[in-house]
Amino acid sequence: MIVNRTVSVTDAGTGLLADRLLEAGMADPVLTSLPDLDLSTVTVVVPVYGRPLALDRLLTSIGSRHRVIVVDDCSPEPEPIKAVAEKHNVQLVRLAVNGGPARARNEGLKHATTPYVAFADSDVVVNSDTIALLLKHFNDPQVALAGPRVLGLDEGGGMNWIERYEEARSSLDLGTYPATVRPRSPVSWLPGAFLLARTGALGEGFAAGSRVGEDVDLVWRLVEKGWRVRFEPDAKVWHEHRQSVVDWLSRKAFYGTSAHVLALRHSEAIAPAVLAPWSVAVVAAILFQRPWSGPVAGAVTTLAGWQISRKLGRSEHPLRVGAGLTARGLLAAQTQTMALFVRHWWPLTVIASIFSRRLRRALIVSCMVDALWEYWRTRPQLDPFRFALARRLDDLAYGTGVWYSALKGRSLRCLLPDIRRNPK
Repeated sequence: MIVNRTVSVTDAGTGLLADRLLEAGMADPVLTSLPDLDLSTVTVVVPVYGRPLALDRLLTSIGSRHRVIVVDDCSPEPEPIKAVAEKHNVQLVRLAVNGGPARARNEGLKHATTPYVAFADSDVVVNSDTIALLLKHFNDPQVALAGPRVLGLDEGGGMNWIERYEEARSSLDLGTYPATVRPRSPVSWLPGAFLLARTGALGEGFAAGSRVGEDVDLVWRLVEKGWRVRFEPDAKVWHEHRQSVVDWLSRKAFYGTSAHVLALRHSEAIAPAVLAPWSVAVVAAILFQRPWSGPVAGAVTTLAGWQISRKLGRSEHPLRVGAGLTARGLLAAQTQTMALFVRHWWPLTVIASIFSRRLRRALIVSCMVDALWEYWRTRPQLDPFRFALARRLDDLAYGTGVWYSALKGRSLRCLLPDIRRNPK
């Protein structure tokens, strides 16, 4: 039974209903109604490479409620790491060869004997109730992984313009709404800055050969196996944003280099855009910028809306609902096309715009509209000019990383949109 939009599980039938709603992404657990689980059942694994002061800050925020395993990924100066581990009385595992965070996490996983294991990067600070809140999700036996909201860390010295942009538009901040995480959904991955997992669901853990994108790969592999993954924004950690332009852009490009490997492993999930054929036709007509562009785009949109409404026979207002769905689909197609122009395909669009006035206009409009939309949506503590500049630099750096990985891997699969009749 559903009362005030809330399902109370009282028997097998309501349990099945709740499970179906959760799986469909149409409902979220009410954490206050779920029992607390024992915090001692969680082991925290911390991969570290240098940065002893950050490690000390993290371990202080975790406290003594959990067993902690620090995995030193062959730091050049191991003694400060050892001193911090001894100060907090935690287990230290030192690797003889640097293998990256995925391998370090897996080494810690081998030493974890508790039902649940958390992975925390050394440059985060954990809120006091974060693990307890995430742990509530594991009352659902289908949940294998849960992640918190990742916010920017301000230690009182204020943020520069890059950090203020990241506070509003961080790659790691997945928003304010809880969600079931799966490919091609509003929340399609979880950042590895902090994750809580069911130990038995992880198998051998992260893809050991990966130095980037290993968190995305883990989430998608678990979903493919039938596990449920949850994003919980009420649980929070704070992460150090890059402060210099060079470090920040290098990190963005580094994120982009994961595209090729993810495309090889998860080709159905990695497409930079997912479009229906009718929306491609509408966008193409608009891009031609001819006198007939408006009438053709309008005709195709009307036809698409009519076809969608025909499939809504059980709706009381099929035409109204169909028109709404068509409008949303058209808006999604336009925003995805702008993202392709200014982010994933920017080397091509910039070169082509030199020779095409129409494409040049489309690129300029895309740059401006995208920045204005994101500024309005995120309400950053930053003036519009610097936000727009940061937005474009962000896209250029990420797109450069994507192209580097594609050319190095000799495959453009990660750059190709997915055009399908019924996009999911």
